[in-house]
Amino acid sequence: MLPSRENSSELTPRPQQFNTTHWSVVLAARGESAEAHAALEKLCRVYWYPLYAFVRRQGHSPENAEDIIQGFFARLLQRKDLETIQRERGRFRSYLLVSLKHFTLNEQLRARAEKRGGGQSLISLDELEAEKRFAQEPVDKSTPEKIFERRWALALLDKVLERLRQEHEVSGRLPLFDALRWFLSDEPAEQSQAQIGALLGLSTGAVKQAVRRLRQRYRELLHEEVADTVATTADIDDEVRHLVSVLRGP
Repeated sequence: MLPSRENSSELTPRPQQFNTTHWSVVLAARGESAEAHAALEKLCRVYWYPLYAFVRRQGHSPENAEDIIQGFFARLLQRKDLETIQRERGRFRSYLLVSLKHFTLNEQLRARAEKRGGGQSLISLDELEAEKRFAQEPVDKSTPEKIFERRWALALLDKVLERLRQEHEVSGRLPLFDALRWFLSDEPAEQSQAQIGALLGLSTGAVKQAVRRLRQRYRELLHEEVADTVATTADIDDEVRHLVSVLRGP
């Protein structure tokens, strides 16, 4: 199950104060501080699979794709040449893809395998799980770049949904989340709100209110996740609109 992607109003975050986020920390410090390094590493751990899918769609074998991504992240986490990014237009999504393209063009696979991180993997990648996921991808004639952006958007929404689930688990409301999560999707819910209310001992009105709160919190978390990948508050709405257009497809 995936959150609603067709309704842009459902995905548009409410205006909020723009706090310091992962990517803004990286840009502000230009990658030279321990805080910036930790922020960049956290972002990489969440969004590495879209890059793996991009490399595989370019025709690389699973083994080569693993080497490329590990070598790329090892270099990315050690580099300090972030000055080329324009802070006012910096998007982590765009930066990753452009950097990966340069990396694959300028480095030889064997040289990277020998040099990357002194033989250490700086990002722990589950390559077996990645290849399993990739094998389950539907046949898609889109360009590798478009596939990357769709995987990026789905990874972001998965992160939002997981955060929402964790919040309900911590507060002891996981059964409520499991019952109502279907109302975040365009797909028909397995049960009506009245049926869910009967199972949970809630009135239909209480279920409707819970669904509204769930959707509101979902939008707030989406706002936070998008904010973590852009440089300024002015970029957030534009990035959300781009995410919606990617998920709608051509």
